[in-house]
Amino acid sequence: MRILHTSDWHLGKYLEDYSRIEEQEKFIDELVNIVNENEIDLVLIAGDIYDNSNPPAKAETLFYRAIKRLSNNGERIVLIIAGNHDNPDRLVSSKPLAREHGVILLGTPKSKVEPGEVGQHKIVDGGEGFIELEINNEKAVILTLPYPSEQRLNEVFQGVIDEEGMQKNYSERVSQIFSELSGKYREDTINLCVSHLFVMGGETTDSERPIQIGGGLTVHGNALPEKAQYIALGHLHKSQRVRGTSLKAYYSGSPIQYSKSEVGQEKYVYIIDVKAGQEPNIEKKNLNILKPVEVWRVKGIDEALEKCLDNEDRKVWVYLEIITDKLITQSQIKELKGIKPDILSISPIIENIEEDKEDSHDLREKSIFELFKGHYLNERKIEPSEELMAIFAEIITEEGDEAETENA
Repeated sequence: MRILHTSDWHLGKYLEDYSRIEEQEKFIDELVNIVNENEIDLVLIAGDIYDNSNPPAKAETLFYRAIKRLSNNGERIVLIIAGNHDNPDRLVSSKPLAREHGVILLGTPKSKVEPGEVGQHKIVDGGEGFIELEINNEKAVILTLPYPSEQRLNEVFQGVIDEEGMQKNYSERVSQIFSELSGKYREDTINLCVSHLFVMGGETTDSERPIQIGGGLTVHGNALPEKAQYIALGHLHKSQRVRGTSLKAYYSGSPIQYSKSEVGQEKYVYIIDVKAGQEPNIEKKNLNILKPVEVWRVKGIDEALEKCLDNEDRKVWVYLEIITDKLITQSQIKELKGIKPDILSISPIIENIEEDKEDSHDLREKSIFELFKGHYLNERKIEPSEELMAIFAEIITEEGDEAETENA
């Protein structure tokens, strides 16, 4: 059986108020090509389909089109679990229709799928937390654990164990779930697992929403199912194998560089070729970095302008850092962004700049607008934009009107 593992699409995500939907559309095109060219039988998507629980319409449309193309009218199965960014109820709302197309949607740890047809294949058996599939005369047992929040874990154990058991730490409870479900594995089946967890020791980035507080929602590597031939994980955006264990447990990572901390990161999906009772062959498949995130550090405005001109036609998101001993004006910012519109931020790194220190007499002679502008310059080393000054003026005017009303 040939399996593809991907996760953390974060459809609908923005970077510094810039939409990434165009890049996400191109990623889906590339993913569909990879799946078709490599004759994939089963696609595992390990959570965080969307960037938030109320995704925009464009993101939902892209998702539905993507899974329809990936499943190819039920020719292959696509199994999807919810991550910590997803609304589980919303994600699985199309479950009955999706199943006809070979798509299985699971929202919570207690999700259960009834046996029967799924696209052109079969669900042989299913229960809370596991599913057995028959694909092209091969059988696979998959343990499924969508993002297990503390509340959802409590629901799993409600009425099953005593109060003392409920108070076991998070990792122990996850371990108990996998331990019990591992009994579903057989020697004649391909044994897999898919979950959305933060496993201890994983390398994080700034674009992941934390799912642990003080380590409370961290899972030890030894909590994962030992008998699984491959464990497909979601949550961490850097592609990596789980440390501290011999298990074949991997994070596929996000398909796009989603933050400044992901500068220079390669992006991948995993292709797993596996048979019952045998070691899997695991291949990392590179994805095209459609529009990389870069940090440019330059000396002075002139070098910044030259850098922008040299890279004018490159598709790249830019954090621009300018080493300078002068204040950067709004006209200079407009000139830079006029050449390179995809500059996300311009940060001056001040060297040997003298701050203008004024005595209280000078301050009394300045208007509130001059004081605000001076403070902004002192703090940011950049002139406030006309739009910001207009907003400030509007706020001041509103406060003045309210004061007059109260005194009337």
